[in-house]
Amino acid sequence: MPKIRNVKELVFQLAVVVILLILALAVAFPFALTIFSSFASDKELLMRGAVLWPKEWTLDAYRFLLDNEQFTTSFWNAVTLTVVGTTINITLTVLMAYGLAQQDLKGRTVINFMVLFTMLFHGGMIPTYLVVHGLGLIDSYWSIWLVNAIAPFNMIIIRSYFQTLPKELKESARIDGCGEFNILLRIILPVSMPTIITFTLFYTVVNWNTYFQAVLYLNDTNSYPLQVFLRQVLIVNPSELGLSVTDSGYLYTEAVKHAVILLAALPLIAVYPFMQKHFSKGMMMGSIKG
Repeated sequence: MPKIRNVKELVFQLAVVVILLILALAVAFPFALTIFSSFASDKELLMRGAVLWPKEWTLDAYRFLLDNEQFTTSFWNAVTLTVVGTTINITLTVLMAYGLAQQDLKGRTVINFMVLFTMLFHGGMIPTYLVVHGLGLIDSYWSIWLVNAIAPFNMIIIRSYFQTLPKELKESARIDGCGEFNILLRIILPVSMPTIITFTLFYTVVNWNTYFQAVLYLNDTNSYPLQVFLRQVLIVNPSELGLSVTDSGYLYTEAVKHAVILLAALPLIAVYPFMQKHFSKGMMMGSIKG
C-alpha cells in the first residue's frame, strides 16, 4: 500500500510539474516573441512576421521611440501619475485603515458599512464624471488621483491586519507619551511593511495601467499617459497619429509596436522582483482576521 501511494504521489507531482511548465511556456513564449521581434528589422518582420531570433539585430525601433516626443511625454506622464497617485493611495488607505482598526472609535460600524457599501454599489460613470466636472478637475491629474484615492478592498485587508497586532504595542507607546500619529509611524508601520509593500505594488500596477479614466477626464493629448499612447500605436490607424508618416512610409512599424509594448511593461517588471519576497507574506498577514 505505501508503494502504491508513493507511485500515485509521484505521478501527481509529475502532472503538476508538466502543467506548470505548459502554463509557464504559454506566458513566456509571447513575451519572448515580443522582446526579440522588437530588435528585428522592419523588412524581416514583413517577410516572417514575429521572430524568436532575428537574422539582423537593430535598435531602430528603440531609437525612434526615444526620439518620439509623443512617447517620451506619455512615458513621463505615466511616471508622474504612478508615483504621485500611489503615494496618495497608500497614505490615505493606511490612515483610514488605522483609524477604523481602533475598537473605541465612535461611528466605526457606520463608517465600515459605508466602505463595504461602495464595494457593492457604484455611482456609475456619468454621475462620477459630473462630480469631477463640477469640482473643476477635468484636464487635471487630480481627477484620476482623487477618484481612485482609496480602494475599499485594500483598505479592509490592511485594517484587518492592524486589528491582529497586539494591543500592548500601542498601550506601551501611549504610556511613554506617544501620540497616535507617532504610534502609527514608528511602531505600526515598521511591523506592517510586508502588507504595506504588497498593496503599494497593487496601487502601482493600477496607476501605471491607467487608461479609461485618462481618456474620460483628460482632453489635452499632451497629458495622456503611456497606456493611451500604447493603444494608439497598436489599434488606431497610423495615419491618424502625428509623427507617424514620413516620405519613406509609416514609422509605427511592427518592430516599433513590439518595442513600445516591452517598454510599457518594463518598469513593472523591474520593480516586481524587489517586492516579490513581501508579496505572499503580505497577503496572508492581511487576510488572517476579517
